[in-house]
Amino acid sequence: MPRGPCSLVRVSATPVAVLAVALVSSLSRCSLLEPENSVVSALSPYFGTKTRYEDANPGLLPDPEVPRRDPELLEETCTPVQLVALIRHGTRYPTTKQIRKLRQLHGLLQARGAEDDRTRAAGRGDLGAALADWPLWYADWMDGQLVEKGRQDMRQLALRLASLFPALFSRENYGRLQLVTSSKHRCVDSGAAFLQGLWQHYHPGLPPPDIADMECGPPRINDKLMRFFDHCEKFLTQVERNATALYHVEAFKTGPEMQNILKKVADILQVPVNNLNADLIQVAFFTCSFDLAIKGVKSPWCDVFDIDDAKVLEYLNDLKQYWKRGYGYSINSRSSCTLFQDIFQHLDKAVKQKQRRSCVPDSETEK
Repeated sequence: MPRGPCSLVRVSATPVAVLAVALVSSLSRCSLLEPENSVVSALSPYFGTKTRYEDANPGLLPDPEVPRRDPELLEETCTPVQLVALIRHGTRYPTTKQIRKLRQLHGLLQARGAEDDRTRAAGRGDLGAALADWPLWYADWMDGQLVEKGRQDMRQLALRLASLFPALFSRENYGRLQLVTSSKHRCVDSGAAFLQGLWQHYHPGLPPPDIADMECGPPRINDKLMRFFDHCEKFLTQVERNATALYHVEAFKTGPEMQNILKKVADILQVPVNNLNADLIQVAFFTCSFDLAIKGVKSPWCDVFDIDDAKVLEYLNDLKQYWKRGYGYSINSRSSCTLFQDIFQHLDKAVKQKQRRSCVPDSETEK
């Protein structure tokens, strides 16, 4: 489950009818060493929000700019008045917190003693040695920033939506488009890339101007709307700052399922199990997805875990989101009322505007 919305895009066929697209927080990916052939991992279905878009939606692989229309929403069967979509922001780097944990884990691998001949003969030390030699190229400055592939994700999304709903994304409506974003850099950059994709749709082959010079204007920052959880005092008190709010998550981290994985990984990496914890194991698991998405390579970290491990680690992540963002506490969903009220107010206005226009006689409409 995503942490919360990043930005909101609005465009209207009339001054009231609105298109809303909210970009919510992200995957990790980059254009560095972009592979020609897609590399896959059997673990991909269990990465949650760290899953590559292409793995979650294989339909993007043949042509990421061509939309896939639901057969029940065939052209000419309905007239779009307004489109509202909550959309995750583009692919990003891991956060500084994740990078530092990975650096800690990498340090354990490099500091371990040499395996004895029996361990080497059994081949159990090979993977740990490979991971110790695996380049740790992540740097603190990356800190969840949007990467070039993430910008491409957003440009291609804009092209697909514009092709799927040409009446809403007509050239004359471009000036009515508004984009509201949170102050998170990856969200602001995602919104800017979305606008560049629309520019590409309207002006194929021409380089986009600076976002500030576009007819629709640059994204507008509104954290109160787009990061509603940071502005809900009850949520902050009952969940975010409550040391016991994630009790069930901490209990699972020390439970038998996670402890079995800790022992297994310690044995594979040939490091003391006491030097590992659930947080380090989870970062190691996600590093498989980071390397897969960012460099298009299947790193040795992918070989540390099997499908059963992946299911346990996916559950751990889901459990945290359940208690912190999902149904665990009623305030979790109630804190989003500001955003949903804003969306539905614009939907209601669009419907009323459509109804008023439908009731105006043709002779009056022509005046």
